[in-house]
Amino acid sequence: MIDATEKIIKRTKNIYSIDDFLVDDSSLMLLDSLCMQLIAIGEAVKKIDKLTDKKLLKNYPNTPWREIAGMRDILSHHYFDLNSEVVFEVSKEHIADLGIVLTKILVEIEE
Repeated sequence: MIDATEKIIKRTKNIYSIDDFLVDDSSLMLLDSLCMQLIAIGEAVKKIDKLTDKKLLKNYPNTPWREIAGMRDILSHHYFDLNSEVVFEVSKEHIADLGIVLTKILVEIEE
């Protein structure tokens, strides 16, 4: 998951508005690639929650785990309802914070 957050941050470095996703085919492919990373993150959240009997993620209540998993469901099952504004906002405003929390979790697990 940390890798996915880093990819999203790197890939959105030159994205400044949702219109940047609609410029040409390569920008639409970028939007698609971000969605795939968000799906991967959501899937991993669900898996971790299941493997830990919902005990690990509850220790980090300030992170919207349910919404992260829910976004995965929307992107996977309702792709044509995709809201590029939401993908933009998550990618630019929230994904870095998630990366920080994930790194913290990893450090705490390794201790």
